[in-house]
Amino acid sequence: MKTYSISEVAESFNMTPHTLRYYDKEGLFPSIERTSGGKRIFKQSDMDALKVIECLKSSGMPIKEIKHFIEWCSEGDSTLQQRYDMFLERKASVEAQMEELKKTMEVIEHKCFYYKTALDSGTEDVHKNNKIKSAFTH
Repeated sequence: MKTYSISEVAESFNMTPHTLRYYDKEGLFPSIERTSGGKRIFKQSDMDALKVIECLKSSGMPIKEIKHFIEWCSEGDSTLQQRYDMFLERKASVEAQMEELKKTMEVIEHKCFYYKTALDSGTEDVHKNNKIKSAFTH
């Protein structure tokens, strides 16, 4: 079975070994093995778990709640409903974040158009004839 050092895992996930040690200290790797010298040995299953941890983290879930998920996984089938509900909540949260990001992108696209038009004309005065002028022109 292929194993990975903390440095290899950190590089693979574009994170620091310190972050992985922190995750381990917080209980996110309950089954991680160690060498006789105490160094962490990561298996493919740990790498797969880290993918999910990073997904949950990037969705805005706090480490404390991610730890609950990890504990539920360890408890087996009796927690399937909790895990399913948690992912439904994450999905709704990410969908809301995406809607907010769409609104942000609309403003950014408008401002790109605004400044490109002004640059092409050599002046912002090109926008003075617009009936609706944003309070955020500058």
